[in-house]
Amino acid sequence: MAKVKPLTNTQIKQAKPQEKVIKLADGDGLQLRIRPNGTKTWLLDYINPETKKRTSISLGSYPELSLSEARELRAQARKLIQQKIDPKRARETQNNEKQQKLQSTFELVAIKWFEVKKTTITKDYSDDIWRSLKLHLLPSLGKEPIDFITAQKMIETLKPIEAKGNLETVKRLCQRINEIMTYAVNTGILNHNPTAGIKAAFLKPKTKNMASITPDDLPNFLKTLNRASIKQVTRCLIEWQLHTMVRPGEAVKARWSEIDFENKLWHIPSETMKKNRAHIVPLTEQAIEILEFLKPISRHREFLFPADRDPKKHANEQTANAAIKRMGFKGLLVAHGLRSIASTALNEQGFDPDVIEACLAHVDKNEVRRAYNRTDYLDRRRPVMKWWSKFIEQSEKGLPENSLEGLKVVNE
Repeated sequence: MAKVKPLTNTQIKQAKPQEKVIKLADGDGLQLRIRPNGTKTWLLDYINPETKKRTSISLGSYPELSLSEARELRAQARKLIQQKIDPKRARETQNNEKQQKLQSTFELVAIKWFEVKKTTITKDYSDDIWRSLKLHLLPSLGKEPIDFITAQKMIETLKPIEAKGNLETVKRLCQRINEIMTYAVNTGILNHNPTAGIKAAFLKPKTKNMASITPDDLPNFLKTLNRASIKQVTRCLIEWQLHTMVRPGEAVKARWSEIDFENKLWHIPSETMKKNRAHIVPLTEQAIEILEFLKPISRHREFLFPADRDPKKHANEQTANAAIKRMGFKGLLVAHGLRSIASTALNEQGFDPDVIEACLAHVDKNEVRRAYNRTDYLDRRRPVMKWWSKFIEQSEKGLPENSLEGLKVVNE
């Protein structure tokens, strides 16, 4: 077979269309096809390494794709053929991957991540997460292909938030961005997480503990609570949270259907809890008294503490906080700080720290300890809760410190 003489740029430019399609060969399968309408297209003829049949692939149009560029594509295709790879199939796969990446916008990936994330957290927390993404990230980055997002671009998006002094917001957003990007890596959308270290580009928020008072200050707080001009349901809400040691968001969502009067237990479902882990609270006599007081007020409702405007819904999580502020404790105590009073008092009395943590529904951060410590200490928590409620009761009566000596640790 005669060797094909390579084409020249001049030859290609001077080639005129004819009544039928003509092909100008450059050698090694590369051809320039010229249609009657004047369009010129580069083709590569080759033997498919998979089917062993002759086939062709279009490389592009002339003059957009020059002679030298067409030859470079031919060389790349021949290298694939030597590796037993069909160039056409390889290009289709590559195009599909590019299309998938273009369709995998930050918003779409965030939505897929969120569908998984929200199954492990409470509804309120999941609402907070999506609200923050919708407010701070999706407007500017939502339609951007996630593959195009760089650390610099993400930092530029968050810098205005930092400039406003919202450092805690920036910290939370960095955590959520990192989770979304890690999800993209784990699902094959990204090869790596380009935003893994962006938190180092921002100032760290100062650690701020929840405002709380000491157990010694509890008598004064309870005295003020009894004299405060607040609604009875709000007073009961604060007392309920104090006796049960739960978080404000868990207290307001308490349902009558969750109360087991016979066994004196409150079964809090997982969707209400912060760590999405069901919790059981042993109810003391004082806690039962609160329930008895509430029966004529809300027993016919779903929630123990119904909202004022819509009794079918529960009270707002900030109800207790607002009342505590009005009582003159602004900056000194928040509703969440009631748990701290209990923790301090119980630790000072020498109760088992693990049992105290169980009372507070804290999840051990040490995975090994958590694996070996699956019990919720229900039986051991009963006397602890009993002691705490008695301590509150004695404090409410304003008895001197030495009158509480009889309330030492008991092992029932």
